[in-house]
Amino acid sequence: MSHVIVWADIPVIDMQRAMKFYSDVTQQPVTPIPGSQEVAVIGAPGTGEGMRVSADLYVGGTPSHTGATVYLGSNGDIDGVLARVEAAGGKILQAKQDMGEMVGWIAFVEDTEGNRIGIQEPYESHA
Repeated sequence: MSHVIVWADIPVIDMQRAMKFYSDVTQQPVTPIPGSQEVAVIGAPGTGEGMRVSADLYVGGTPSHTGATVYLGSNGDIDGVLARVEAAGGKILQAKQDMGEMVGWIAFVEDTEGNRIGIQEPYESHA
């Protein structure tokens, strides 16, 4: 089954600061696009039918708390992700809350650039 969301762009002001924040918080590599200092990819996306949902950081746009919300998966450890947010220079805007079986646990953080980002963990991880 294909993902409905296949990619997310996260606007940044300071690429190096944002790369460090997202690498520290997600514990995934954040890699600049070859030949560009204005785009970096979080994780390593696949291709074709098995493509992983992923995101990039890009210089441009305006970081904010309004507009679309990007949710990052917590790999079953929302508490661990939240524990790394402040150490990486971000802020916890809303502690995790149980949204029931359909959604699971969610929390909201502010990254180092001023974006409001959701963190999600499937419900069954806490059952």
